[in-house]
Amino acid sequence: MSSHPDDSVVPLYTSTPTTSTPTSSAPFPADFVVPAFSTAEPEDDQRWSTWPAATPTERGPRPWPGWLVTSAAAVDTELGVVKSGKEADLFLIDRTVPDDVELGPLDGGRSALLAAKRYRGPEQSDFHRSAQYREGRRTRNTRDGRAMARGSSHGRRVQAGLWAAAEFDALGRMHALGLPVPYPVQISDTEVLMEFIGDGTAAAPRLAQTRADGADLWPLFEQVAEIVLVLARAGFAHGDLSAYNLLVHEGRVVVIDVPQLVDVASNPQGAELLERDCRNVCDWFARRGFERSHDHLLAEALGEVFG
Repeated sequence: MSSHPDDSVVPLYTSTPTTSTPTSSAPFPADFVVPAFSTAEPEDDQRWSTWPAATPTERGPRPWPGWLVTSAAAVDTELGVVKSGKEADLFLIDRTVPDDVELGPLDGGRSALLAAKRYRGPEQSDFHRSAQYREGRRTRNTRDGRAMARGSSHGRRVQAGLWAAAEFDALGRMHALGLPVPYPVQISDTEVLMEFIGDGTAAAPRLAQTRADGADLWPLFEQVAEIVLVLARAGFAHGDLSAYNLLVHEGRVVVIDVPQLVDVASNPQGAELLERDCRNVCDWFARRGFERSHDHLLAEALGEVFG
């Protein structure tokens, strides 16, 4: 980030509270804040924070966590790629308010690391999300629906946006259920910004990378089973659950990669996908020496869905 003393630089705004007492005839709302200035200007690997441009429905659920950076003065710095996939890439973003800006009471934290999941457009993406996940979902725009069915460039672009929206929505639903997921910060087109899970700039390992085995896996299995059952109680299945989309951070299992969240009752293959989730995780634990019946877990989950 560079600083420019030149007064001609367009100022960056943040929030500091007014000292005036609002009246009913005041031109501004009661919570209006006076802008503060910064001479900071983004460099090539930076951008202004996208938070101010997000609408309320594009922002994460309230109450917002205390670490969330909401100041309009914040700058996003891209620190590199965390993971690349066939459909999306995950980038590490540092969102920080410059030191020369005084934070106001509505500005949240000063700095936070975020994970930016960017679904690729039609030129780069190789979407393989099966249509089985989309059963029970409908696209309002019939032109978009036909384009997706044909697999055209426009259809794939629409599909990328829909998967991003589906992931943001699923993270919000799961967060509301009290499930351990990265907090969904905001969505912008095909980019989903979420809480970064890890230590410093190092991402938390996947469950598949854990070295624990045998009875030492019991606490982790209990957490995974609880995730399956809480989702089932709300009528959902992860739809693609495995040791590769579960993180382990400080002994806590965190669920990731959730755009395909399945409504078990409305999706004709919902029960089958729930069964696959149970089989996948139980088989993985069994290979590590911790035997648990996937049939038993499935029976419990189905009881939660239809009980």
